[in-house]
Amino acid sequence: MSKPKLLFITQEMSPFLELSKISEITRQLPQAMQEKGFEIRILMPRFGNINERRNRLHEVIRLSGMNIIIDDNDNPLIIKVASIPSARMQVYFLDNEEYFQRKYVFRDKEEKFYADNDERMIFFCKGALETVKKLGWAPDLIHCHGWMTSLIPAYVKTSYKDDPTFKNSKVIYSLYENGFTETLSPSFIQKSVMNGMTEKQVETYATGTSSALETGALEYSDAVVIGSQEVNPELLNNVKKAGKPVLEYNLTSDSENFYNFYEEITNEELVHVA
Repeated sequence: MSKPKLLFITQEMSPFLELSKISEITRQLPQAMQEKGFEIRILMPRFGNINERRNRLHEVIRLSGMNIIIDDNDNPLIIKVASIPSARMQVYFLDNEEYFQRKYVFRDKEEKFYADNDERMIFFCKGALETVKKLGWAPDLIHCHGWMTSLIPAYVKTSYKDDPTFKNSKVIYSLYENGFTETLSPSFIQKSVMNGMTEKQVETYATGTSSALETGALEYSDAVVIGSQEVNPELLNNVKKAGKPVLEYNLTSDSENFYNFYEEITNEELVHVA
C-alpha cells in the first residue's frame, strides 16, 4: 500500500522564517508525520528576509517559469528549494521579485500593512496549487497554516475540484489568533476569482478582514485544527456550528493525535462543497 501524501502549505516555518508559533508547528509536525509513514511536501513563500545563502536555497528550473495571472497581469513564479538535513525534508519556496523581494514580511519599516498583501496572498495560493500540479504529486491531505493560505480551501473545492491532482484531496485548516487588524484591498475578491468559479463562491471572504479570511477557509475545509488558545470566539462558534471534524487545541501538543486525526480524515467519505 502506498504512503498517504500530506501537503503542508504555510506562510512561515522554522528555521527559515519565525514570526509566530506557526513556524514551530510547521517545522515539527511534518517531520513527525514523515517518521510515521506519510509522504510529505512543504510549500511556503520566499519572503525577502529569508537568507538564501545561509539556508542554501537554489532554484528548481523544471518547476520555475510559470506565470500566475492576477488582475490581468502575468506574474512570474520562481520555485526554490532548501533541505533540512536533520529531518531529510525539502521545503519549496515560491518567489516573485515584485511580491516577495522586500526586507519586511507583511508591513513596511513604518509598520504599515502592505497595500498589495491581497495580491501577494492570491499569488501564493494559486502558485502553490500550480506548483503541486507541476510536481505531478496528488496529495491525499492538504494542511494549511496562516491567513496567507486561506484561499487554498476555496480554490481546491471550486476551480480545482475536477483536477486529477486535487479531486480526491481533503483540506484541513489550522485556526490561529488573528493574523492582522487591517483590511485587504476592496478589490480583493474580484482579483481572487479563478477560472471555474464565481465571486459568489468567495463572498464569505469579501470584507477582507483576518476573521473573514478564516471564515471563508472554514467554509471550504473538510476539517479544522484549533492551533491556538487565542482563536477568535466567533470563529470557534462557527466551527461548532459547521459540525466538521475538529482537533481541539488541548490535543495538538502530541503528534500521535495529529496522526490519528489525519487518518480519520483520510478515511472519511469526501464531501464536495457545492
